[in-house]
Amino acid sequence: MDEKKDLILNMPKKRVKTSYKNFPMVPRVVFGKGCFDQLGDILLPKRKNSEAPIIYLVDDVFENTSLVSRIPLLFNDKMVFISADEEPKTLQVDALVSMIKEEFQELPSGIVGIGGGTLLDLSKAVAILLTNVGSASKYQGWDLVSKPAIYHVGIPTISGTGAEVSRTTVLMGPSRKLGINSDYTPFDQVLLDPDLTKGVEKQQWFYTGMDCYIHCIESLNGTYINAFSQSYGEKALDLCKEVFLDSLSPSESRDKLMMASWHGGMSIAYSQVGVAHALSYGLSYVLGVKHGIGNCLVFQHLEEYYPEGVTLFRKMMNHHQIILPTGICSDLSEEEMNTMISVSLDMEPLWENALGPTWKTKVSRDKLKEIYLKI
Repeated sequence: MDEKKDLILNMPKKRVKTSYKNFPMVPRVVFGKGCFDQLGDILLPKRKNSEAPIIYLVDDVFENTSLVSRIPLLFNDKMVFISADEEPKTLQVDALVSMIKEEFQELPSGIVGIGGGTLLDLSKAVAILLTNVGSASKYQGWDLVSKPAIYHVGIPTISGTGAEVSRTTVLMGPSRKLGINSDYTPFDQVLLDPDLTKGVEKQQWFYTGMDCYIHCIESLNGTYINAFSQSYGEKALDLCKEVFLDSLSPSESRDKLMMASWHGGMSIAYSQVGVAHALSYGLSYVLGVKHGIGNCLVFQHLEEYYPEGVTLFRKMMNHHQIILPTGICSDLSEEEMNTMISVSLDMEPLWENALGPTWKTKVSRDKLKEIYLKI
């Protein structure tokens, strides 16, 4: 009997199977003032041959500036200037992919995106669609991409979006605004050169920086929170407080906000954003409101969900004398309002992170309409 008891006691315990996210990270990153000039050396080993170009997608704000002369064009490389005045669209991605395939005999050696979140998202999407069949809209969602993207590099020229580090590329599609979320989306290489953010207009600097701040608030207060995302979110939040409330030199501010953007993006990579982003997507889809200011327009009215975060946000606004526009949603038709609400509610992971698995019992279409009408 004792032998049988010992045998039972010494049997290996059955382990409970737990599934954790296995997200990829950007494998290579360079940080430092002037590191943009290393781009040519970084790209050289990635060139397949002289007929396989590097395609540079560049914010057209840099056309006719000194930055263009620093872009290391070789052989039949191509530079495409793109306006960032509107949110990136699936049709835009499709058009760029078609243009590249028609102009060149073989796939490019790589795609390099230079600009803010719009250009970075377009670059990630183009890199994916060059190897995956169909329209970009086909891949809006989670883990729908089956083939690796071609080599792609991200170079942010404004800080806050986190697009340089995220596994998503947010696009306006024919029926919704939604990202291509996949393991093949993150950049293979990122260059973080704070000097490239010089000259950003103050309001745009604030709106994009607040995108990072709101990433932190939504991640840290979400139900998906864990030690991994918390560690990055807390660091990003501390950096945002320094940048937007302390008296930093312009150089320190550029450095710290670029790092805040990186850490904020890392925080939501292993968790999720929340109410502000869900509502902002509705604004963007119906009214074309840019992402950064859209988040700000919504977030100011979310005391019910993020009371401390909204209080600090208003303090930052006052500190920098930022006045948000009003009456944005005052003239919407009933159809437009319903579309806006439907687009927002379609962002289920965001709502679940914010309010938990029973989120549908905690938010209603009337509630969302009430918030939108305040904007």
